[in-house]
Amino acid sequence: MTITSTPTADNGVNVEALLGAREAMTETREAAAFKWRARNEWVNGVHSRTTIEDFFGAGEEQNHVKAFTYDADHPELFAASDNAPSPVEFVLHALAACLTAGVASVAQNRGVQITSVTSVLEGDMDLAGILGIDRATRNGYSQIRVSFNVDADTSPAEIRSIVEQSTRRSAVYDIVTNQVDVVVDVSS
Repeated sequence: MTITSTPTADNGVNVEALLGAREAMTETREAAAFKWRARNEWVNGVHSRTTIEDFFGAGEEQNHVKAFTYDADHPELFAASDNAPSPVEFVLHALAACLTAGVASVAQNRGVQITSVTSVLEGDMDLAGILGIDRATRNGYSQIRVSFNVDADTSPAEIRSIVEQSTRRSAVYDIVTNQVDVVVDVSS
């Protein structure tokens, strides 16, 4: 008698619920249209505070379990107070968080047990652009490098495949690698 079992993993991701949501949004495409929101308020100098509390999704207004508040500032090197990470550092955080969530989800779906996932992100930026020194220099990152270290109960090739699938499905990776139409409006 041959007994085969499906590998199980518990990475804390409810794949059944995710697949159920995918199926529901496939059947009712308008439910997949989301509007994410962030409200920001100036504090002082270049210090500001963002609150994230509600969003629109699955066809109706939604609320997080609680409001999340994040401060942003700039380093003292830029004559700022250094009360919080800079906005460009939050971009690195968002990319790392999105890719890591994807790794956990893909691994869970494939039955791969993760022991640890760490990453280091570095972004190259020439401030000559943002400071107006050289108009030909880009204001933002010229390159971002992500280095993952994943310990899991599978082969290095499978780990690479999991990270590659996470990258292909990452919303933040898409945002930073593809042009996004941003509309800025001013009211007083």
